[in-house]
Amino acid sequence: MKWSFTLAELEQTATLLLTNSPTKVIRIDGDLGAGKTTLIAAAVKLLGVKDAANSPTFSLINTYEGLNGPIYHFDFYRLNHPDEALDIGLEEYLDSSYPCFIEWGERVLPHLPLHYDHFTLTQETSTSRVLEKHTT
Repeated sequence: MKWSFTLAELEQTATLLLTNSPTKVIRIDGDLGAGKTTLIAAAVKLLGVKDAANSPTFSLINTYEGLNGPIYHFDFYRLNHPDEALDIGLEEYLDSSYPCFIEWGERVLPHLPLHYDHFTLTQETSTSRVLEKHTT
């Protein structure tokens, strides 16, 4: 599946992301500046988060309070080795029943569950993006 969208269509795209993600673990790949954090911020807002979501680049994880409990947002850009994610308890977060959004998931690939939802976000033009779902 592939969706092309503009910033004006961000909420509809976040809805598509959530409705096409049967697991609670959602990996979103894309280049720097592609809009991964912006898309995740829109998705967590739909899940009831009142605070503005931002990139957890330096903290590795942000926890938001949603309508049905916590929502976890990971950014593994700064990791040097996949096992560094174990130091923050990655496996426990992923095993929880709560939504987990992952940026730069290829950096922790050995620790991702067997089944998760995998998307790639690419910049189509300066004002549009393409979201593509992959099978895992």
